[in-house]
Amino acid sequence: MTALRRVFAGGKGLRKRGPEHVALDGVDLVVDAGEVHGLLGPNGAGKTTLCKILSTVLLPSGGMAKVLGHDVVTHTAQVRTSMGIVFGGERGLYGRLTARQNLKFWGALHGLHGKQLRTRVDALLDRVGLRDRADDRVEAFSRGMKQRVHLARGMVGDPALLLLDEPTTGMDPVAAKDFRALVGELRAERRTVLITTHDMVEAEQVCDRVSLIDSGRILATESPNALSEWITRFERVDALVPPELVSRLRTLPGVGSVSTSDDGRTRFETTEEGVAAQLVRSLVEAGVTTVTTSKPSLEEVYLHVFGGNGMAVRR
Repeated sequence: MTALRRVFAGGKGLRKRGPEHVALDGVDLVVDAGEVHGLLGPNGAGKTTLCKILSTVLLPSGGMAKVLGHDVVTHTAQVRTSMGIVFGGERGLYGRLTARQNLKFWGALHGLHGKQLRTRVDALLDRVGLRDRADDRVEAFSRGMKQRVHLARGMVGDPALLLLDEPTTGMDPVAAKDFRALVGELRAERRTVLITTHDMVEAEQVCDRVSLIDSGRILATESPNALSEWITRFERVDALVPPELVSRLRTLPGVGSVSTSDDGRTRFETTEEGVAAQLVRSLVEAGVTTVTTSKPSLEEVYLHVFGGNGMAVRR
């Protein structure tokens, strides 16, 4: 995609006169064939809007986007048949139908019939761990189980590209682990996967590359290892520290900001990898007995790295 924009009119009702909202602001992004690519950002960053444009649900306001060589505006039919979509939540499932009936319905829309359809549905139910609940109504499923049906639905057409928007929403840890294993299988099959998430751990475990998005703009595209290094670099150390020791430690190379809270605890924020461990050693050697370390949130890391262009915490 190149210079992709999406602007929503402001206001409500038929006569919309409020300020416009820019959901995507000149997005440039290339996802390689066979790659698992993460789109990482907070709620409201533009992830879902981007997914809707790629899946031809929304038209872009400007720029261009192609899916497997097909333009999303001029070749919508080719785009739709080449991708599977998982938007998550409650959308797109029929609660009064069973899991099997839901998948048969969607499979039929993809042109599958008879034995081929039955075989595909059975294989998908096995793959997402729902064989034993295949003939139960979806309305009785937990949120995590519904998400598994969503995943199966996204794969029913045997797509070359899977677009997964917050796919582990509502899943318990076991189901989320199974999902990550499934993404590994999709990678081995050389399918292209675009996954949106605000979960750094998920992005690190399943993605080949990750693009950071905020306020409708791509801030950077990096490997998960690079993101982990950023987070490690900005570790924090909290302790009850005598004032004279605070003065000495704040001069150490790699110590960024130093602040003291109302309860008297001092927080040291680091800017280089390994400095947190050095701070802990110095504190223990000085007789400080209660020391804790923590990693910053991804939003805080972005603020360190990108300054005013980083992610802002939304209220």
